[in-house]
Amino acid sequence: MKVLLSPEVGLALSAGRPVVALESTIIAHGMAYPANVETALAVEEVVRAHGVVPATIAVMGGKLKAGLSAEEIELFGKSGPGIMKVSVRDLPFVAGRGLDGATTVAATMRIAAMAGIPVFATGGMGGVHRGAGETFDVSADLTEMTRSNVALVTAGAKAILDLPLTLERLETDGVPVVGYRTGEFPAFYSRCSGLKVPMRADSAAEVAGIMRSKWELGLTGAVMVANPIPEADEIPAAEIEPVIVAALAEAQRSGIFGKDVTPFLLGEIVKATKGRSLRANIALVKNNAKVAAEIAVAYAAG
Repeated sequence: MKVLLSPEVGLALSAGRPVVALESTIIAHGMAYPANVETALAVEEVVRAHGVVPATIAVMGGKLKAGLSAEEIELFGKSGPGIMKVSVRDLPFVAGRGLDGATTVAATMRIAAMAGIPVFATGGMGGVHRGAGETFDVSADLTEMTRSNVALVTAGAKAILDLPLTLERLETDGVPVVGYRTGEFPAFYSRCSGLKVPMRADSAAEVAGIMRSKWELGLTGAVMVANPIPEADEIPAAEIEPVIVAALAEAQRSGIFGKDVTPFLLGEIVKATKGRSLRANIALVKNNAKVAAEIAVAYAAG
């Protein structure tokens, strides 16, 4: 099955111009309407401001799409959780049944790679969940990082996860974790996690060079670009951690599990922080889009 490209994305790719992939789960499941639509359109504008074409990815009517119109983004925003949250395992189901689907990081990576889009900006990637020793809850994002040749620009991994185990898994899987202008692994809302990154890059050109080298060596899979949230927008780890622990306890009491855990926890954290975490989330997504656009330009320049 081919990816259906919007005219703008198709022209850009055929001309060798830079394109940045964006996910649709953040629209349907990450934020409430209308903040979700406003954020999605604002992130696209950040990408465009750098002379790069944005390609928001989703499944519509069973078709894998790269590049949504403003009207399609509005539809996803208004429909919200009524649209299926789609990881890689779900793609055959939504495609075969002709359904709509909001793509997670893993599914977006896969479709971006299929379309030939080498750079993808998200908020925070998934990883090993806390308590995974009992639940075996490990995000498909990690598996996909070993399969899709895409540079993933992310504010580290989501702070609700077990970050040390997530980094261990990435090391085991041979995924380069590159701190962007930082030696410390960022923790989504927070710039610092107390964990070091194994490598660092201080420019978009350096990241582009790492991408080329990995794939020219025949090494399949992603390059993770860990880009900290802007300092003015962060919530320090010591401040957000008790909120996360309380949200995790509430999820357990409520019997929330599987793919419903992350949106539930993020919603609980928004309520507990009186919207501050949402503002941080929006800021870090925009910042990741900016860095991704710069990397896309550098990579396209060869």
